[in-house]
Amino acid sequence: MPDTTIIPFELPLPQVLPTIEGNVDYRQFRDQLLRIDELLRLSGLESLLIRKDLQRWLARCKKPSTKAQQNRQLHCGRALRCNIARVLLQEEYRGFAARLADSPLLQYFCGLSEVACVTVPSKSTLQRYDQWWPQTEVRQVIQQLVGLAGTDPKKLDLSEAVDLESAFLDSTCLSANIHYPVDWVLLRDSTRTLMKAVRLIRDQGIKHRMPAPESFLSRINKLCIQMTHAGNKDDSQRHRKKTLRQMDKLVCTVRDHAKRYRQLLAQCWPQTQWTQAQAEQVLGRMGQVLEQLPQARKQARQRILQGQAVPNEEKILSLYEPDVHVIVRKKAGAEVEFGNTLFLAENPQGLILDWELFQQSAPADSALMPRSVGRMEKVYGPLKAVGADRGFDSEMNRVGLAEDGIYNGVCPRSPQLLEQRNHSWKFKWLQRRRAQIEARVSIIKNVFLRGRVRSKGFAHRQLAVTWSVLVHNLWVLARLPQPEAAEAARAA
Repeated sequence: MPDTTIIPFELPLPQVLPTIEGNVDYRQFRDQLLRIDELLRLSGLESLLIRKDLQRWLARCKKPSTKAQQNRQLHCGRALRCNIARVLLQEEYRGFAARLADSPLLQYFCGLSEVACVTVPSKSTLQRYDQWWPQTEVRQVIQQLVGLAGTDPKKLDLSEAVDLESAFLDSTCLSANIHYPVDWVLLRDSTRTLMKAVRLIRDQGIKHRMPAPESFLSRINKLCIQMTHAGNKDDSQRHRKKTLRQMDKLVCTVRDHAKRYRQLLAQCWPQTQWTQAQAEQVLGRMGQVLEQLPQARKQARQRILQGQAVPNEEKILSLYEPDVHVIVRKKAGAEVEFGNTLFLAENPQGLILDWELFQQSAPADSALMPRSVGRMEKVYGPLKAVGADRGFDSEMNRVGLAEDGIYNGVCPRSPQLLEQRNHSWKFKWLQRRRAQIEARVSIIKNVFLRGRVRSKGFAHRQLAVTWSVLVHNLWVLARLPQPEAAEAARAA
């Protein structure tokens, strides 16, 4: 086991934060960041993440110097704080890099403030910061933070402990960053990806006889416009079929050119200015599309030419996100959604106790409750009450909660049983409080995740959800009353 002792060293002298008057929003944001900074130090969360990173880094490096380890520790702290501030501000990498360069407050919070010169990380560095820790390690520190708020509130300077004995459950669809999966749009996506890759290869001097790649992009866009307006014509079905046959023929030509250029790049990449990793990136991008193209063509012909439905398990929703599913929610305005199922469990104060993003198709809500209750009891101790909507109700869950001694606040499916349960004040209170998790789901999805996760690949989406849960819990803890504020409220 490598030594993971944090080496203490003197940080650069930071600038003094300017005094801003006349803007209450700035003052509230400043107080919020300073409180989050205090929580990071008091909880030991920052030190724990630095130790976890040093343990992995020292296992890879052979006898690193003290200076190298100090530099690694410095970047660990900056990575954590930059990720927190970026998610809190709902910014992309490029926008946050510009905002970080312009804000002394953000520079102070992220550990970048210096008297002599301020060096701000670029958007590429911020992207590396986002993937600095694996999802499992970030999850562990979230559980430790929440557990500390429930068992030792004085350490976090909280007026009272948070409730870890009650949980409220719900699930939702986390929409993927894809357009509406129309079958013929997959043909357009494949053409654009392949021709853009061919254009990159031709720019490196590897050429073969073919028309300009831009001409194929122009032709596929024209056919897409014709397909869109085909529904406005009298014989719309005949025009759709005719246009699809033209698109399919064009895609076949594009496929042949792309295969030829992919083979040329695999043989002649040393003649280009690319490194081997850059060449493999382009080869992998083309190979991913070429591998799925036969199924995409078959799917479009089956739906439009033959008029047959394609089973969901065989359907391609995106050429770039294979772990996206059709989720039937039957909600107002969104009966069908495309993405991954996200499960959340919160406590009465609004802290996220448990969460899970499903890579495959998620089981029914009633099957999610036992596994979540087991995880929460393993981390936080025994539960005393659970509240959820009627989707989580089942005979097995009712028996399981009774055997574990957990009060069943789940809304039953049976109207007769619901009428009986409504005579209990505790059940009615749990149901009223349970309704608030709908707002919590909206906060996580639409505020901290900005409506949909733009990270590519399921592993990166899962990590983005975990960072959002961490920032959300810090945001909630920063809003909870402290002992001085509680004393002042009681005195008033």
